[in-house]
Amino acid sequence: MFSGSIPALVTPFDASGDFAEKAFRNLIEWQIAEGSSALVPCGTTGEAATMPKDEHFRVVRTCVEQAKGRVPVIAGAGSNDTRVAIDNIKAAKDAGADAALMVPPYYNRPNQDGIFRHFEAIVEACDLPIVLYNVPGRTVTDIAVETIGKLVQAFPSIVGIKDATGLIQRVSAQRTAAGPDFCQLSGNDDTALGFMATGGRGCISVTANVAPRLCADFQAACLAGDFAKALVLQDKLFPLHNAMFTDASPGPVKYAMTKVRPGFPETLRLPMTWPNEASRKAVDAALVHAGLA
Repeated sequence: MFSGSIPALVTPFDASGDFAEKAFRNLIEWQIAEGSSALVPCGTTGEAATMPKDEHFRVVRTCVEQAKGRVPVIAGAGSNDTRVAIDNIKAAKDAGADAALMVPPYYNRPNQDGIFRHFEAIVEACDLPIVLYNVPGRTVTDIAVETIGKLVQAFPSIVGIKDATGLIQRVSAQRTAAGPDFCQLSGNDDTALGFMATGGRGCISVTANVAPRLCADFQAACLAGDFAKALVLQDKLFPLHNAMFTDASPGPVKYAMTKVRPGFPETLRLPMTWPNEASRKAVDAALVHAGLA
């Protein structure tokens, strides 16, 4: 269902901290023109944790309206409260999203049965396709390979996973558990080459905000089996992948956006802040290395 380079979109805010809708629409147009194959609004990189529900799904609706069906929209909709997650996925469907990106419950730290039952309740309440989002570094909860297999076998509307474990071996393990047609998307730019070589279909990417054409070309090379070309692009992009996390995300990526898209709003919402000087210097050097500055 999904493949290629899929930016986890930043959300632009104006100087007063309000959603900058025009800048967001312009970002979407640029992303589509540069070859991005789907869009993820209101994920971690989009500062969704700082948005009240009405604003969150206004951003999703805006993305859907601007995309105009040219590429799919996968809306961030997860919560650690199952009832809230159900309300969110229904809101994502009402907003016109093609799928929802859903994390397992964070902070609560449920066991594997609790994770299974969380998604079971969501699926029973709404038929919108779900892309699981496994990011233990943020949720302190890992969706075990066995649980992924059980979920996919039980619920056809669970169509894929954004795997941000950073563990390349998980791709093969999840292919065994969930089948080769299960859509696996890397959640880490820096390991996407290995991820794709072992059966991945694409990447939900931070770097693609800044370098959409290079990321799209990298993914196209991987999907075509041209890993020699992909390696050249990986070498070009790797410093930028690293620079995006030299300070708390999305600070570095928003700083980079102001360099490649002059006039892009600089505002982040607390508790996120502008990246420190060392991070900004790393981003500047990486943009030069990638030929973007």
